[in-house]
Amino acid sequence: MLRARRLKPHAEAKRLQPVGIGTDGRDKMLVPAAATAWLAMREAAAIDGVELLLISAFRGVEFQAMLIRNKLQRGMTIDDALKINAAPGFSEHHTGRAVDVGTPGVAALDEGFETTAAFAWLSEAAQSFGFYLSYPRGNAEGYWYEPWHWCWHRGVRNAA
Repeated sequence: MLRARRLKPHAEAKRLQPVGIGTDGRDKMLVPAAATAWLAMREAAAIDGVELLLISAFRGVEFQAMLIRNKLQRGMTIDDALKINAAPGFSEHHTGRAVDVGTPGVAALDEGFETTAAFAWLSEAAQSFGFYLSYPRGNAEGYWYEPWHWCWHRGVRNAA
């Protein structure tokens, strides 16, 4: 199934720096260049009256495996679990360049995020900071639509 979706493996980032506390109360980390871009983007959004909350950032392979195991233990099929979370070794979060973004008043990791001022702002401004929406509707990778998932690509659009 992974081969058919043409998913790219992603190595774990080695050099990370803190970018603040996430909505879960834990420190979040990104690679230095993505961290700088994230912090600048969040500040620019705040200046425009938009609050961007950091839900998730770097995740290691083992943590990714735990996410999949938890879904399977709750009775989800492996096919459905792998449409929600990347298989261990295939998540953009391993790179330390991906962020899951939220905003007050909307549940974390909810498609309703697309109706918010934060999503509208990101859609207009994120590219200028090097961030791109990774999984739009109908994405080639076969993941469910994730309006909250943005990845820093050194200013070059990742072909989807």
